[in-house]
Amino acid sequence: MPRGVMTVSIDHIDCWIFDLDNTLYHPSARLFDLIDARMGAFIMRLMGVDAVEARRVQKQYFHDHGTTMAGLMRHHGVDPEDFLVDVHDIPLDRLAPDARLRAGLERLPGRRLIFTNADADYAARVLDARGIADLFDGICDIRTTHYTPKPEAEAYRMMIGHLGIDPAKSLFVEDMARNLTPAKALGMTTVWLDNGSESGHRDHLPDHVDFHVNDIADWLDALPEHFGP
Repeated sequence: MPRGVMTVSIDHIDCWIFDLDNTLYHPSARLFDLIDARMGAFIMRLMGVDAVEARRVQKQYFHDHGTTMAGLMRHHGVDPEDFLVDVHDIPLDRLAPDARLRAGLERLPGRRLIFTNADADYAARVLDARGIADLFDGICDIRTTHYTPKPEAEAYRMMIGHLGIDPAKSLFVEDMARNLTPAKALGMTTVWLDNGSESGHRDHLPDHVDFHVNDIADWLDALPEHFGP
């Protein structure tokens, strides 16, 4: 790890903000395989292309615009609600409650919040499947940010206003390194969950990462003993 877990003080943190997908569950659940398949089918129908071209477009828009949806909105005038409802219509039986993760989250003092490029309906389903929905005090989703995704700076400004946080007293956990840069610029403490998610290393800037960890439950377990009972 570039930085040890305890090299940055977190005693001042009163808001703990978490990304959702591939953060509050491990990428090995391969939930995004299901979402990817639905995205590909959506693009094939929209553009009249084969699966290979649909995947190229999907990934290109993801890299260029933060989300595939943002690229489809910009270049093809796609209704974001049509896209969100379609691609998140997946079963969540690959997810299960995690008692260790729950115990770690319960120890955190202050508010626990979600900041996701997905929609709140889907986020609520994921949190419920993980057995942690009752632990969170608020969600800032892609609708709240008017379909502006991370890592766009405006999305973070809208998140701050919506959730009512003080960036200087907030910590943000995210599996996509590039999504930490705007958070760090606003004064947040940042945690990169380097757990093997697709494109997680893209645009990684070590100076914008306070904690570089590989497992969220391990990191929560390693927090100071005065956090929680």
